[in-house]
Amino acid sequence: MSEVPAGPTDRRDAPAEPDRRTGQPTAPGQPTSMRRDGDRLRFVGAATRRIARGMDLDEIVMGLCRATVPTFADAILVYLREPLPVGDERPTGPLVLRLRRTDRIPAERDTEGGFAPAAQPEPSELETVGAELCEVRPGSALAEVLRGVRPVFTDTPAARAALPELLGEERDFALPDGRRAILAPLRGRRRVIGAALFLRGPERIPFEADDLLVAAQLATHSALGIDKAVLYGREAYIADELQRTMLPENLPRCTGVRLASRYLPAAETARVGGDWYDAIPLPGSRVALVVGDVMGHSMTSAAIMGQLRTTAQTLAGLDLPPQEVLHHLDEQAQRLGTDRMATCLYAVYDPVSHRITVANAGHPPPVLLHLGGEAEVLRVPAGAPIGVGGVDFEAVELDAPAGATLLLYTDGLVESRLRDVWTGIEQLRERLAATAQLTGPDHPPPLEALCDEVLDMLGPGDRDDDIALLAARFDGIAPSDVSYWFLDPEEAAPGKARRLARRALARWGMEDLTDAVELLVSEVVTNAVRYASKPVTLRLLRTDVLRCEVGDDVPQLPRLRQARATDEGGRGLYLVNRLARRWGATRLSTGKVVWFELNRG
Repeated sequence: MSEVPAGPTDRRDAPAEPDRRTGQPTAPGQPTSMRRDGDRLRFVGAATRRIARGMDLDEIVMGLCRATVPTFADAILVYLREPLPVGDERPTGPLVLRLRRTDRIPAERDTEGGFAPAAQPEPSELETVGAELCEVRPGSALAEVLRGVRPVFTDTPAARAALPELLGEERDFALPDGRRAILAPLRGRRRVIGAALFLRGPERIPFEADDLLVAAQLATHSALGIDKAVLYGREAYIADELQRTMLPENLPRCTGVRLASRYLPAAETARVGGDWYDAIPLPGSRVALVVGDVMGHSMTSAAIMGQLRTTAQTLAGLDLPPQEVLHHLDEQAQRLGTDRMATCLYAVYDPVSHRITVANAGHPPPVLLHLGGEAEVLRVPAGAPIGVGGVDFEAVELDAPAGATLLLYTDGLVESRLRDVWTGIEQLRERLAATAQLTGPDHPPPLEALCDEVLDMLGPGDRDDDIALLAARFDGIAPSDVSYWFLDPEEAAPGKARRLARRALARWGMEDLTDAVELLVSEVVTNAVRYASKPVTLRLLRTDVLRCEVGDDVPQLPRLRQARATDEGGRGLYLVNRLARRWGATRLSTGKVVWFELNRG
């Protein structure tokens, strides 16, 4: 039988290969020194690639440690400035270094007489030693070494004097003799941001002069990566804060409608964009539902979105019709610049009339999910995008039956590289109808779960843009819970208002509120008829609270003031403020509405 030569797998039984420099055999698993310049080049290339893969601060520091130990050093200590400067900002306090991370060969591979601390924990437990601080005093040996920027051997007088300041006099930290440690300053784009200490044990050959170049490369790449990570972290923080302030933190609780929303950025690296949604309470228990999309998903798009959203809120406060709101938004976009384009859909829901008025500016049409499970894409005029200029917007009024759900969304939900917008809208309609079938024809699906189901229609890689989603469940207010009257602006109007309110409360079984309602209605109606020239409106709404609204044709809003002891009047709003659960006044295009709410008994 012929002899079979040993394959590569048989090398584990072969004797250890001697180190070319020392002539001593190397145990299996024992780190060897880099023997040629080619070894150093390959190591630096692999190490810098590993460091560059890190996106945040911890990943970059960990990449430096894992790339260094055990190939280049047996242990490493990384110190970073506390706090780290961001970009071009100049630190105001003294230079303080914090031990950010240490790494070392596991204990079973160490030899006696090493340099590690007596109670050095495993790498997974290193956070317990990460709170050590070192203040670099101006003019000290450590300050001079850091200012020199270049790595140095610790057997030099300057470095030997700097180590106690860096490591601490009280620490039991024994460094081997000779060139077995390198102190490398970490210099970012503007200034020194830390230091790295590379260590080799006594069983390994000392560092050589060429190893200073390796340490310099590692320190440079790590410092620049840390600089970029800090900048990225600041930008991510700004993006998160911008998104948090640009979008509503909480949706309002409105009478006759329940709301839910979702916002998804285009990517984790672009956390803000031009998409927004809003729900704005209006006089008469109405609510404005807004969704819009500014082109792009950058900081600029987010800033423009914030200005348009603020403008929309201001216009909504004036109670302008939806088409007028879009017209003024179009003018505002043109003032911001010639290329500031956006789409927007603005709808006003009235829970008393169970109607919704919609105006569109180039936005995808909303979808109405009926109580029976039918999903309908509403036919609203598409209109031109905001920013085109010189375009008339048209509003349509549609039924909004109780139990129905209106879904407003941006095109990121329905359009991607895999499908066009109308295909996506049809898929959305089918998804809503299928979800409604799960709860039956008499029970609409839960609002929050419905939003999640809608977002689940997006597959992996099926999203190229931001997504803003606003869902409104129409509960409405039953006609039996509404009482509405017109009062002539005359002296007898307050008395008539008291009688009408008393009858309505008796019909609703709320006689315990009669005294408070009569008093407050009398005060508000008295103020209204004093200056009104047209009939005053009085409306009572019974929902989870009792709401009273008094409207007149005078645009000036009343203000609360403290009446003096000698004044004959001026106490009406003071009583309303003290007795009502809450109250307010809203200017309309035809005058104003003063309202107050009382808790039901």
